[in-house]
Amino acid sequence: MEAGVRTLLVWCPDWPVVAAEIVAGVVASEPVAVFAGNRVLACSETARREGVRRGLRRREAQGRCPQLVVVEHDPGRDARAFEPVVAAVEEVVAGVEVLRPGVCAAAVRGPARYFGGEEAAAERVVEQVALACAVESQIGIADGVFAAGIAARTGRVVEAGESRAFLSSVPIDALEEPQLTDLLKRLGVVTLGDFAALPPGDVLTRFGFEGALAHRLASGGDVRPLAVRRPPPDLAVEETYDETLDRVDVAAFAGRVLAERLHERLAAHGLACTRLGIEAVTADGQELVRVWRHDGMLTSAAIAERVRWQLDGWLTGARRGRVAQPTAGLVRLRLVPDGVLAHVGLQPGLWGEAGDGRERAHRAFSRVQGLLGPGAVLTPVLGGGRSPDDQVRLVPWGDEREPERPAAGQTEPIPGIDTVPLLADGSERESEKRTDTGFTMVEVGRKRRRGKAARPAPLPPWPGRLPRPSPAVVLAHPLPAAVHDETGAPVGVSARLEVTGGPATLRIDRRQPMAIVGWAGPWPVDERWWAPDEARRRARFQVLLEDGRALLLSLAGGHWMVEAIYD
Repeated sequence: MEAGVRTLLVWCPDWPVVAAEIVAGVVASEPVAVFAGNRVLACSETARREGVRRGLRRREAQGRCPQLVVVEHDPGRDARAFEPVVAAVEEVVAGVEVLRPGVCAAAVRGPARYFGGEEAAAERVVEQVALACAVESQIGIADGVFAAGIAARTGRVVEAGESRAFLSSVPIDALEEPQLTDLLKRLGVVTLGDFAALPPGDVLTRFGFEGALAHRLASGGDVRPLAVRRPPPDLAVEETYDETLDRVDVAAFAGRVLAERLHERLAAHGLACTRLGIEAVTADGQELVRVWRHDGMLTSAAIAERVRWQLDGWLTGARRGRVAQPTAGLVRLRLVPDGVLAHVGLQPGLWGEAGDGRERAHRAFSRVQGLLGPGAVLTPVLGGGRSPDDQVRLVPWGDEREPERPAAGQTEPIPGIDTVPLLADGSERESEKRTDTGFTMVEVGRKRRRGKAARPAPLPPWPGRLPRPSPAVVLAHPLPAAVHDETGAPVGVSARLEVTGGPATLRIDRRQPMAIVGWAGPWPVDERWWAPDEARRRARFQVLLEDGRALLLSLAGGHWMVEAIYD
C-alpha cells in the first residue's frame, strides 16, 4: 500500500477547555470540564488528577470532583478561538487544513526544506504558536494525517516509511469508530497492527466500505489528500501621509486615490464590496472608524464619495457638537472591504428610474448615518409577539432585517414598512407599524407560494396573541386611563377572568370621559411567570368610542393604559 504524504499535524491538548478560558474567562488551572450530551468532552489537567475522564457522565464526574467547573460545549466558540492559532501556523507553513478546532495539519516537505529538517520545522511551529497565541501545542510528523495525529499525542517524529510499524501497537480504539472497534475486539483484534494484518479484500467483504477505510488508516495510509486552506487575500488599502490632512477637500482627494486602488484590487479577484470600513488615524494617535453599508456594488466613485461624506461628517459633526472632534490632522487613511461577495448578478434594474431613486434614497440615509451615527436612521422589522409593541424591532438602516422572534406566517417583508426609515429622535415612532392598507401586518406580509416547491415547516403560533385586526398606531408611551361601568364604579378583572362590570366610560389622562359603545375582551397574558423580576400579567380590551375611534386598552396591577389605536 502506498504511504501517505508526509504530514505535520498541530494538536492543542484540551482545546475546548482552552477555548473556554480564552473566550469565556474560565480559569483552566481549576478543575474544569466541558460537557456535550451530558458527557465529558474535555477536561483540564487539574480535573484529570481528581479522576475526571473523557466520556464520564456529569453526575459521575461531579461525584469524583465536587468542585468541578461545568462548561457547556460550544463548537462556535472553539472555532473562533482556534482561528488565531491557525493564522500563527500559516506564518510558518503554507497550505494548512483545519481538521477540527484544536487540530490542523499541513504537508511538511516545504517547511522541512526551508528550515533544514522536519524537527526544526516542528520546533519553529511550536515556538510561533506560543509567541503569537500563548497556547501550548504538540507536533506530530508521520506518513498521513491519521498517523501524524497519533504521533502528536507524544510529540514524535516518525521516520518516512515507518508509520505502519509505529501504529502496530496502538489500541484499536484510536480509530474512533465505536461500533467497528467493539466488533473487532470481540473477534480478538485489539491493536491497529492486528487489524492491518488482515487481507484488505476480506476486510471489505466482512466490514464494508467504512471498514476498508479504517483498515487503510491502520496500515499507515490516507483516505484522502490534504484539503489545504487558502488564506483570504488582504484586500484593504491604506496610505500614510507625511503632511497631515487638515482640510476635507485635501483628505477627500487622498481618499479618491485609495478608492480607485481598492476598486482595482477587488476587480482583480472578481469581488464586489457591499460593506466598507473607513479608518483614519490622527497625528496624535486618535483612531476614527466607521462602517458604511450598501445593497449593491460599490464603484470606485461610490467608494470615494462615501469617504468624502465620512470625513465631512467627522469634521462637520464635530463643529456642531454631535460627534467627537478629531484631535489633530489625519496622517493615515485605510479602506477595508468589510463585506465582499462575488461580482455576479449585481446590475441596475431594467428601467433606470426606479434604481436611481432607490440609490438616491439609500445615499441620503447613509449620509445621515455618517453625520449622526448608525443609530440615527432606523427601520422596523416585524416579528413574533403577543402584543403590538413586542412585534416590531428597530434596526439601523442597512443592517440585516431578520426578526428576533419569528412569527407564524411571516416569511416576507411587510409592505409599507420595508423601506420607510425612522429617525432615532422618535419623530415617526407612532407610525412605525402603519401599513399601506387597513389589514393586519401579518396578513399583508404573507405571500402565497405557487408551484410544486416544498413549503417550509409552519412556525408555531403565539398563545395569547391579540386577535385580528391589528392596531394601526402603537404609542411609544402608553397613556394612563380609567374605565368605569354604568354605575361609575371602576372596572376590573377577577382571578377567574370575569369582568366586574361592563365598560361604559373611558377617561384618558384626566380628560373628559367618553362613552364606550362597544368592547371586546378580556384577553389575558401571563408572561414569564417563572421569573418574578420579569413576570408580566395583564388583560387587554378592544373598545369603540362614541366618536368612532377604536382603542386597545390594557389592565395590569389595577391600572388602565391606552396602548394602541385602530384605524
